[in-house]
Amino acid sequence: MPENAPAPGSADPLDLHGVVPPTLTAFDEQENVDLERTAAHARYVVDRGVHGVFPLGTNGEFPLLTADERDAVVKAVVDEIDDVPVIAGVGAPSTHQTVRHAEHAEAVGADGLVVVTPYYYPLDAEAAVAHYDAVADAVDLPIYVYHIPSKTGNSLSLDTVERLAAIENVAGVKDSSKDVPWLGQAIDANPELTFLSGSDSLLFPGLEIGCTGVVSAVANAFPELVVDLYDAYDAGDEDRARALQSTVYDVRSAIKRGPYMAGVKTALDLKGEDFGGLRRPLRAMDAVDRAALRDDLELFDLL
Repeated sequence: MPENAPAPGSADPLDLHGVVPPTLTAFDEQENVDLERTAAHARYVVDRGVHGVFPLGTNGEFPLLTADERDAVVKAVVDEIDDVPVIAGVGAPSTHQTVRHAEHAEAVGADGLVVVTPYYYPLDAEAAVAHYDAVADAVDLPIYVYHIPSKTGNSLSLDTVERLAAIENVAGVKDSSKDVPWLGQAIDANPELTFLSGSDSLLFPGLEIGCTGVVSAVANAFPELVVDLYDAYDAGDEDRARALQSTVYDVRSAIKRGPYMAGVKTALDLKGEDFGGLRRPLRAMDAVDRAALRDDLELFDLL
């Protein structure tokens, strides 16, 4: 349990805290899912000190996978990882499909579920509450609401979060809105929930306003860096944590160069850790961006 960092909410049976990377889905050269390397990436970050893993988040390219592929990824990671919590992404546009993924994740042994708000169609508060109610009724696992309105098109109001908090299985919120006032008010109004900051731009600030942990894309490639930041904060060394956040800002900017989502897998490849390419329509960095990323990572002494 944390010493100086914020404590998990009382409604969270997993006591989630620390660094929880949204782990990668590996693909072979034909863009088939490579389950062995997908599980190996989860092991890679766990062996370097992270406190949990989150397969099938945005970095796991979950919208590009079939339903069967998604289920296979969850099982592969659960089978590999038993030393930290595995919180599986199960969200889908429909409640029907979300429930099916949730039931499968529970059956194969996931520790918790991350349920992104339904996307594509606009969602009002009544529909959002009914959606999470249905998932909670179908499983006994803790549920973490995934709020990422920039990708889903659906924002949750503070009132809606309070209604979701009243659902028995809802244990926390993973917030990627980057709306700090919204996040601060949500934490203040719902102290029983665990809140996870979902942006590398808000690792240190998120801890400062009450997040118990961080879901960090940078931690997929450089887990030690983000774990060091959290550990420094938890040890009471906020100056070091703030300085490490500054380094994370630089790394984040470097890996965001070029095509969307290409930076993390390219950085791992530059480190000699090959977890495959991206599934189209996502595309790899070109030679110019790749060389610039290498230069940056060498400057930061990360290669």
